[in-house]
Amino acid sequence: MVLELLVAVVVFALLMTASIGTMLTYSKLPVHHRQDETNTVVRLVANIFVVMTSLVFGLMINSSKNTFAEIDKNVHAFATQIILLDRTLRTYGLEANETRKRLENYVENALSNPVRAPDPLVKSDRTSELALNAVGDSLALIAPSNPGHVVLWNDARQQYQRIVEQRWIIVEQSEGVIPRPLITMLTAWLTLIFASFGYRAPRNVIVVLMFFISALLISLSIFVVLDMDVPFAGWIQISDTPLRRALAELQQ
Repeated sequence: MVLELLVAVVVFALLMTASIGTMLTYSKLPVHHRQDETNTVVRLVANIFVVMTSLVFGLMINSSKNTFAEIDKNVHAFATQIILLDRTLRTYGLEANETRKRLENYVENALSNPVRAPDPLVKSDRTSELALNAVGDSLALIAPSNPGHVVLWNDARQQYQRIVEQRWIIVEQSEGVIPRPLITMLTAWLTLIFASFGYRAPRNVIVVLMFFISALLISLSIFVVLDMDVPFAGWIQISDTPLRRALAELQQ
């Protein structure tokens, strides 16, 4: 979240500096730099970058939204697989109680981190990996004694493998996909656009206030997009409600 907030603050500072700076220095420019023809060219160039900025920012919004939605869907699937594994272990009988207890311990561990960054559920930290591996180790020690137990044991092994695969899918998706050079380029374009706004702009409170509000809203929009791109950190995070439901099912 610190990086995203820093980017938003830098964008706001650059936009305000560009717009107010060109507004204050316009009257000091040579006469031939203040002609109507020059103003027309400045506006045309700014319009080109307005279109390009709109397209790029729209792609960034769509990318972060898709990342957030995809990981949210995978977290729901992850929680569902945990519930299905627990149901299979319950059906197996008393021999699977230790495996069920370790599965419950893993989910509790994933939910016990108050800051959720790094989140024990999805980050490849050693504690989380060992807790999930303990479930597999306990499951491997179960010795089926009849054909019915063999079928249930095989089902449980397949469900456990799907849980491990699902977790690593979430790990790979949790780092964000928006390239930093794209953010830098977008910031440069916005700075140029705001500089063109200040060119020949009247010096009054209303104009300055509009520059301030516009720069603030744009920087906040960039912050929200970047924050959504990393769904397990910051202000906008993936809900842990599916895991809490799964834990409630495990504890019944």
